Amino acid sequence: MQKTVIEQLGPDDGERLKEIRLRALQEAPGAFGSTYAREAAFTPETWAERLRNPGTRYWVATSETGQDIGIVCVYTHREGLELVSMWVAPEARGRGVAGRLVDAAVEYARGTGAEELTLWVIGGNEASRSLYVSKGFVPTGREQALPSDPTVTEVRYALSFLFREARREDVPAIVAMLIDDHLGATREGDPHDPRYLEAFDRIAANPYEELIVAERDGEVIGTMQLSYLSGLARLGATRCQIEAVRVAAARRGEGLGRRMIQWAVDRARARGCVLVQLTSDKSRVDAHRFYDSLGFVDSHIGYKLSL
Repeated sequence: MQKTVIEQLGPDDGERLKEIRLRALQEAPGAFGSTYAREAAFTPETWAERLRNPGTRYWVATSETGQDIGIVCVYTHREGLELVSMWVAPEARGRGVAGRLVDAAVEYARGTGAEELTLWVIGGNEASRSLYVSKGFVPTGREQALPSDPTVTEVRYALSFLFREARREDVPAIVAMLIDDHLGATREGDPHDPRYLEAFDRIAANPYEELIVAERDGEVIGTMQLSYLSGLARLGATRCQIEAVRVAAARRGEGLGRRMIQWAVDRARARGCVLVQLTSDKSRVDAHRFYDSLGFVDSHIGYKLSL
C-alpha cells in the first residue's frame, strides 16, 4: 500500500491548488457548489488569494509518487467554520485517505477554539454521509438547494466541540448544577448518591432520551435533557421535550444558554420532531424572558402532582 502524506498548502501553492481543485470539479461535477467552467477561468491571483485568506485552510493528500490525490478545505464565515471542497481521486478511494483529510480539518477546527465544524452533504451520497457520521458529525435537519444545481438537495451536518452526550463520570458535575439553584437546593441530594447513577443508566439505555452536557477545556459547564415523545396527535407527530436546562454559575451571562437551546432545536429537527416544548417554574421570571426571546410561546398552563 502506498504511503500517503497529508499536508497543508502554503501561500505559494496556488498552482497546486488549481490543479487538484479543477481535477475534482471535472471528476465529480455534481458534488460541489461551484463548476469547472467557473473556476477554470480564475486567474493565478485568484488562486493565490484563496491561500492568503486568513480564514481559509487547505490540506492535500499526496501519494508516495508525489501526486496530489485528495483535498479538503476549512473556511471561516459568519456562522463559524465549515468543511468544504472535500474530494479524493478515484484511484485513491477505499484507502482511508478521506478519513485522514477529515481528521486534519477537525484537528485544525478544534484548535481554533471553535464550538463546531459544519459541512453539507449531497442528498443520497451515502459514502460521504457514512464517513462524516463515523467522525462524529450529526445531521442538523437543515437542507438547501445545491448552488450549482438547484434541483439537487444538500443536508447540513455538524460536529460540536461544545456539546456532547453525557457520560457516567459527568453525573456529579451535572447534579452539582441542578443543586446550584434556589429550587434545586431544596430537592436534590449528594451528587455522589448512587441513585443518580442508576437514573443515568436508565436514561443512557433509552434511545428516546438524551442527557446532554456542554464541555469546555475539559470542564462540564452546562446540561439539559432531551426527551423524544411519540403521540397520535398532529398526525402521529414526534415532539421534543427540553428539561433541566442549567448553566454553571461561573459561565452565566456568556450566551451559553442560548446556544444550548438553539443546538437542541436543531437536534430535534434532525430527529424529525415537529414541535419543541418545555416547562419553566413560575418563579423563574428571567428564564421566561429568555425563552420568549428565542421564539417560544407560553401557550399552555402546566400542572404537576407530587407523588
